[in-house]
Amino acid sequence: MTQQLDSMAWPAVAAIAGESLLAIPLGSTEQHGPHLPCTTDTDVAVALARELATRRDDVVVAPALAYGSSGEHAGFAGTLSLGGPAFRQAVVELVRSADVFAGVVLVCAHGGNAEPLADALRTLRDEGRRVLAWSPSIAGGDAHAGRTETSVLLALRPDAVALDQAETGDVRPIDAILPQLRDGGVQSVSPNGVLGDPSGASAAEGATLLAALADDLVASVAGGAA
Repeated sequence: MTQQLDSMAWPAVAAIAGESLLAIPLGSTEQHGPHLPCTTDTDVAVALARELATRRDDVVVAPALAYGSSGEHAGFAGTLSLGGPAFRQAVVELVRSADVFAGVVLVCAHGGNAEPLADALRTLRDEGRRVLAWSPSIAGGDAHAGRTETSVLLALRPDAVALDQAETGDVRPIDAILPQLRDGGVQSVSPNGVLGDPSGASAAEGATLLAALADDLVASVAGGAA
């Protein structure tokens, strides 16, 4: 069984915090095409944080921060965004409040959080706090709501995936569309919100991807590398 903060009373936390790492899943609530739930990034972050805790008995999993910097998805119903500055400050304050723990691992599964998260990390490390940030990276994976994420969600929450609604989006490399994305957001390049092609996604592929990501997360925490 994993140790999860949402089921622990404070004396139980106090008894182990000084020798434990707090894993905080960082996600988003944003559109993921016509076939994936808006909580996709949060679901992935939570699953990986919990897997970390199953492999290490010194990890406590915190409730997820389910809102992030998702302005690029504005215009799609269901997208709720804190924005970069607010997300950065939320992360800083969360980690500051966790000083009772031996350290904090931020498990971030939304790429749009990368810049404010890096800024928060610099502030926290300058303050002398022991904090690690980790994000998933899949070689050859598509950018958003394509085969990669669809496979992962089929492994995690198959009932939440509407495969009959899956559509191909913009399949160009992210570098080719980045200027337009920055100017007009995802909607300017992909009316259905997909950056990639979900065709061929499977739960088996998703399970393989999740296992590889979990291996990388565990290794990163063991090595103390961001």
